Amino acid sequence: MVIQAERPNTSHKVLKARRDYNSWVATETLEDYALRFAPKSYRKWSELLVANTAIGGISFLALEAIGGSLAINYGFANSFWAILVVSVIIFLTGLPIAYYAAKYNIDMDLLTRGAGFGYIGSTITSLIYASFTFIFFALEAAIMAQALNLYFGLHLAIGYVICSLVIIPLVFFGVTLINQLQLWTQPIWFVLMVIPYICVIYKEPDALSNWFNFAGNSASGADFDPLLFGVAATVSFSLIAQIGEQVDYLRFLPDRKKGNCWRWWLGVIGAGAGWIILGGAKQLGGAFLASLAVSKGVSLESAKEPIRMYLAGFADVFANPEIVLAVGTFFVIVSQIKINVTNAYAGSLAWSNFFSRITHSHPGRVVWLVFNVAIALLLMELGVFHTLEAILGLYSNVAIAWIGALVADLVINKPLGISPSYIEFKRAYLYNINPVGFGAMLIASAVAIASFLGAFGDFPRAYSSFLALGLAFILSPIIAFLTKGKYYIARQNPYFLSNNTYSLVTCSICTQDYEQQDMAYCPIYDSNICSLCCSLDANCHDSCKKTEANKYQPVLDCLEKIIAAKISPQLSKRLLKFGIIFSLVSGAFGALFVLVYYQSISTTIEFSQTDYLRFLLLKLSAATVMIIAIGTWWLVLSEESRFLAQEELDKQNIQLQQEIKERYAAEKALFQLTGELEKRVEKRTAELQNALDNLRSMQLQLIQSEKMSTLGQLVAGVAHEINNPLSFISGNISCAQTYLEDIFNHLELYQEQFPNPGAEIKENAEEIDLDYLKEDLPKLISSMQEGTERIRNISTSLRTFSRADTDSKVKFNLHEGIDSTLLILKHRLKANDKRPAIEIIKEYGNLPPVNCYPGQLNQVFMNIIANAVDALDELNQGRSYEEIESQPNLIMICTEVNPEQTSALVRIKDNGVGMTEEVKAKIFDHLFTTKTVGEGTGLGLSISRQIIVEKHQGKLECNSVLGEGTEFIIAIPL
Repeated sequence: MVIQAERPNTSHKVLKARRDYNSWVATETLEDYALRFAPKSYRKWSELLVANTAIGGISFLALEAIGGSLAINYGFANSFWAILVVSVIIFLTGLPIAYYAAKYNIDMDLLTRGAGFGYIGSTITSLIYASFTFIFFALEAAIMAQALNLYFGLHLAIGYVICSLVIIPLVFFGVTLINQLQLWTQPIWFVLMVIPYICVIYKEPDALSNWFNFAGNSASGADFDPLLFGVAATVSFSLIAQIGEQVDYLRFLPDRKKGNCWRWWLGVIGAGAGWIILGGAKQLGGAFLASLAVSKGVSLESAKEPIRMYLAGFADVFANPEIVLAVGTFFVIVSQIKINVTNAYAGSLAWSNFFSRITHSHPGRVVWLVFNVAIALLLMELGVFHTLEAILGLYSNVAIAWIGALVADLVINKPLGISPSYIEFKRAYLYNINPVGFGAMLIASAVAIASFLGAFGDFPRAYSSFLALGLAFILSPIIAFLTKGKYYIARQNPYFLSNNTYSLVTCSICTQDYEQQDMAYCPIYDSNICSLCCSLDANCHDSCKKTEANKYQPVLDCLEKIIAAKISPQLSKRLLKFGIIFSLVSGAFGALFVLVYYQSISTTIEFSQTDYLRFLLLKLSAATVMIIAIGTWWLVLSEESRFLAQEELDKQNIQLQQEIKERYAAEKALFQLTGELEKRVEKRTAELQNALDNLRSMQLQLIQSEKMSTLGQLVAGVAHEINNPLSFISGNISCAQTYLEDIFNHLELYQEQFPNPGAEIKENAEEIDLDYLKEDLPKLISSMQEGTERIRNISTSLRTFSRADTDSKVKFNLHEGIDSTLLILKHRLKANDKRPAIEIIKEYGNLPPVNCYPGQLNQVFMNIIANAVDALDELNQGRSYEEIESQPNLIMICTEVNPEQTSALVRIKDNGVGMTEEVKAKIFDHLFTTKTVGEGTGLGLSISRQIIVEKHQGKLECNSVLGEGTEFIIAIPL
C-alpha cells in the first residue's frame, strides 16, 4: 500500500547510498530487533512461553542479598515494611509500562522516547538502564563466584572472569536460545528455591520468631524506625528498573485478540508488573535466611551472601554437609545463569540504543553484549558486592525519577490528552528533547540525590527515593500542561493514520522490507526509510524537523553575537564544544571518584594510611579505566562515522569527476556531430516536407474512400435486405385485401340465403365481434400498406445516401442527399432525458441537378449536421429542462442558387454554443477536435473541405459567434 506522506519544506537533499549491515545486524535471530519494535512476523512464540521467559529473570539472588542486607543493617520491622511498601509501588508503576510495551511491541528505550523524553532525551535513560543491567550483572556474577569459591576453592578474581564469560555464548543467539534455557531450568530452579523454606519451617518452628525479633546491626533493634525504614526503602527502590528487563521479553507477545485476551493479560500482569510479587517474596525470604544463617553461627558480614543463606536452608533438607554444599552451589549457579542472561541481553539492547544515537553507528547487539559484560567484570574486581547498599541507594534515586516521570505520562498525560494517545518512537517524528519527562526526571533526580547526600537533613535523606518518585510524578503533568504537549510530535506520521499497519514497506536505504510501524518518510532522501537507518543517518542533520532548530535559533544568535564581539567565530564554537565536553567528562569523573571514595570508607577492612591511599588510588585508577573505555569506544565510533561519511563523500566526488569527464567528451562529440546533422537535417527536411504533404493527401483520400466504401456497403446491404421482404409484403397485401373482400361478400351471401342461423353460429359471431371485424380489418390492411410505403421511402433514402462514387461526376439532386442524411441522423434528433427534440427547418430553393460525386457530398452533409447536433448537446449541458425549452434547439438548412447563377449554395446553421476565433482558425486542420479523449478523433471538416474544394472546385466557409451559433456555407459549381 502506498501512502502519500506529508513532506516538510526542505531544499536540502542528500545523495542516497545503500547501507549494508554486517551479518550480525542483518541476522535478526542474533539481533532480536535491538533498535526496532518487534514485528508481527517475528513474534512467533506463545503467550505462555514469552511469559515464562520473562519471569525466569526473577531467579536472581541479588533479591535475597538485598533482603538479607536490609535485615542485617536495619532489623526486621524496617526491612519488612520497606520491602512490602516498595513492592506495592513497583507493581503499580510497572503495570502501565508493561501494558504499553506489550501493546506496541517495543522495548524500554523506545517506550521512554515516546512517553515524554524525546529522541535524545531517552539517551540518558538508556545509560541509566544500561548501568542497572551491568550493576546487577556484577552483583549476580559475584554471588555465583562466591559459590564457586566456597565449593571449588576458586579465587574470586578468577571466578569473576569465568562467571562473566560463560554468559556470552548463551546470550549470543538472543531470545531464541534464552527461551529454551528458561523453559528447561524453570522447574529445577523453582523446586530448589522453595524446598529450603518448607524444611526450615517444618524442622525449626522457632526460625520465624527468630526472624521477627532479628535486629542485626540496626540501631532500633527489631522495632520500627521511620528514618531507617526510609533508608531501607531507598535500597529496595533500586529494583524499580527491573521492569525494563521484563518488557524486553514482553514485547514479543502476540497481538491481543478476542481468543487470547485472558492469556495476554495474564502475561502482561504476571510476567510484567507481577514480577515484584515473587521478587518481594524473595527479598523477604533473603531476610529470613540471613537471620537463619546468623543463628547458625555465620557472621553478619557473610550472612549477606546468598550462598551462605541457602546453605543454612539446605542444611535442614540434607543431612550430609557435602550434599548440602553441592546442591547449594548448583542452585546458585542455575539461578545466576538464568538472571545474568537477562541482564546481559537487556544491557546489549540498552547500549545499542545509547551508542547508536551518540555515534550514528551500530556494529550489532553482540558487540554491546561483550561490552556490557566487560564493565560488569570491572565492577566485580572493584568489590561491588561489599558496597551493595551504597551503590544501590545512590542509583535508585535516579532510576525512580525516570520511572516516575514515565509512569506519570502513561497514566495521567495520555488519558488527559496532553500527550499523544499512542507511542511514537522514530527519530523522524520526535523532538530531540521533550521537557516533560526529561525535565521532570532531571529535577527530581537532582533534588533526590542532594537529599540522599544529606543536603536537606536526615529525614529528607532517608526518604530521598520517595521524594524522587513524588516530584517526577507531579512535575511531568505540570510541565506537559505548561508546554501544552507540543514537544511530543515534531511532525505527523502518515503511517500511524493507516489501518493496514502490518503491510510491508521497503526501506530505500537498506532495501529491506519492514512493517509500517517501523517506517518513516524521509524528505531528505525523498523516500521511505526504516527506523534503524533513520537513527544511524549522520547526513540529514534532522532537516525534516527544522521547527525544532528554529525555536532555539534566537538564543543561539544572541550568544553568537555576544561571543563573536570578543573572539573569532571559529574559536567561539570550539570553546563552546570544549565547555560542553569538559563539563560532561569532568562531571562523570567527579561522580565516579565520589562513589569510589564513599565505597572505600564504608568498608570494614582496616588499613594503614599509606595502604589506604594506595588502595584508594588503585580503585580510582580501575574506575577511571572504565570511563576511559567508554569514552574511547565513543571516540572510535564517532571517528568511524566521520570516516565513513568522508569515504562516502570521496566516492561521490570521484563519481562526479568521472561524470564530468564523460559529459565533456560527450559534449565535444556532440558538437562535432551537430554540424553534420544540421546539414543532413536541412536536406532531409525538404524531402520529408514533400513526403509529408503527399502522405497527408493520401491519408485523407484513403480515410474518405474507406469510410464511404464501408458505409456505402453497409447501407446498400441493409437497403437491399429490407427491399426484398418489403416487395414480398407489399405484393401480398393487395392480394390479401382482394381475398378479404371476396370472403366478406361470400359471408353476406350466406346470411341472405340463411337468415336464421343456428344458436351456435350466433354465439360465435358475438364472441368474435363479427361486425367489428368487417369494419376494422380493411383499415388494418390499409395501415399495413401505408407502413410498407414508409419503409420503401427509407430504403430509397438509404440507397440515395450510399450511392457509390464513380470515376466521373454524375447529375445529383442535393435535396435528396440532405433528406437521406437527416433520415439517417433521425435517432440523434429525437428528444432525450437531457433535452427536447432538435427541430429541423428546411427552406429549399429551386436547385437544378448538380454535376458531382454524390457519395462524397453526402459525407460532407453528415459531418456538418452531426457537428451541429454536438454543439447543441454541449449548449444544453448544465442547463435545466425549463431553460432548454425556453430556447428551442434549431438546425436550419437553406438551399439556393447564387445571384450569379454559377453555384448551388447550401447553408447549414445551428443556434448552439458557437466557436471562439482561436477554435474557428483551427477547425479545418487535420485531426483537430474540441472533444475529450474517447469521444471522437476530429471534427471531420478537414476531409469535408478537401471534398468541396479539391474534388468539386467549390467553397466551404464557416461563420460563428460564441454563444449564438455556427453557420457553414457550401458552394458547389453548377
